Amino acid sequence: MNGHHLVLGDLTDYITGETLTDTHDERYRQALARLLIKQKGYDRKDVQPRQPLIVRAGDCRAIITIDFVVTVVDRLAMVIKYGPGSIVTRHRPALAVSRLLAPYQIPVTVATNGEDADILDGATGRLIDHGLANLPEKSDLKEIAECFSFEPISPERAQMESRVVYAYEVDGSCPCDESICRL
Repeated sequence: MNGHHLVLGDLTDYITGETLTDTHDERYRQALARLLIKQKGYDRKDVQPRQPLIVRAGDCRAIITIDFVVTVVDRLAMVIKYGPGSIVTRHRPALAVSRLLAPYQIPVTVATNGEDADILDGATGRLIDHGLANLPEKSDLKEIAECFSFEPISPERAQMESRVVYAYEVDGSCPCDESICRL
């Protein structure tokens, strides 16, 4: 056992070729990676898995991992946040992440449990589509990005969003979750 995850051995990351610990959660992430590359038309270089993000709440700091960040037209255009269970409870922290990974608002935010997904407008938080089959294809995301304003995120807004992520992902995490590094 690795914390609260059943370790099933090792597997090879579909995007990077790295050897990773094989868990049920990682199998869902790998299925998402294959979906993005094989069915949605992204190149491996477009998709960055396991993106670290430092979050702060007052004097508390931690590094969390963002499952996938997708780049098109030389900008981060989609963030995918995986978590088991209810998707709707993952909307707010996923949206907050979309306001922290870059100095601008990332246009598309996806909250998924690996079996289903909610696709959100990063700027408004509005549900724009539902289901893994409806994740934007590369050509669609490119179109969205070309029309998006990429509004800058103010330092004050970033500070508030960081607190949101810290509350959900760090304070609300299982004590045995080894994917979070408290600093």
